[in-house]
Amino acid sequence: MSIKLTQLGLGLSIDICLENLERIIASAKRYDSFVRIDMEDSTTTQQTLDILRSLRQLGYENVGIVIQAYLYRSETDIRKLLDDCFKIRLCKGAYTEPANIAYPKMKDIDANYDRCASLLINAALANNCPRVSTDGKIPPIAGLATHDPRRIEFAKVFAEKVGLPKDAMEFQMLNGIRQDLQEQLVKDGYCVRVYVPYGTEWYPYFMRRIAERPADLWFLLPAIKFR
Repeated sequence: MSIKLTQLGLGLSIDICLENLERIIASAKRYDSFVRIDMEDSTTTQQTLDILRSLRQLGYENVGIVIQAYLYRSETDIRKLLDDCFKIRLCKGAYTEPANIAYPKMKDIDANYDRCASLLINAALANNCPRVSTDGKIPPIAGLATHDPRRIEFAKVFAEKVGLPKDAMEFQMLNGIRQDLQEQLVKDGYCVRVYVPYGTEWYPYFMRRIAERPADLWFLLPAIKFR
């Protein structure tokens, strides 16, 4: 399960948000399930990280975070999170951010994505390669969220080079986008987690994903069934 803190009251107060979030995390813990805190625009980045650490201090281990590769601060954030063995979902980022906060050029975002992916893969090795659970509920440390074949190929080659088992990382994609790539990765022995948006606020989420990589729209349209 992946959730956004602005949907849980972050805009009202951190205390209200944390109270609501803890109810969800506690319920998930009873079912041996995992919750991923999504990352939103840069105005909420530090608050989101602070709330994540508050949950760890309360004793919750079944919670992870998303980090966006287009932010300059992300490599530093990842290093700090990996010191405490947090499970991280790495994505490129889909919000409009100023150039003093985020890389404005895609080539720089891609380069930072690869650097951050390397950090996650190395951390998985350093922490005894925690693997995806057999029921799929609990992800490994490294969650690489991308539909970009070049980023995927980089991660595959780097992981093989350092000796990381295939089930000690996973690729994460959106339902309906690059299903061919998803299926090929599974055939090749990799773990793939497919994200399915649900609820009444699916449309803004969908539009941010398309804004991040407009070419994905051409992969999505054939999967849409009009009734």
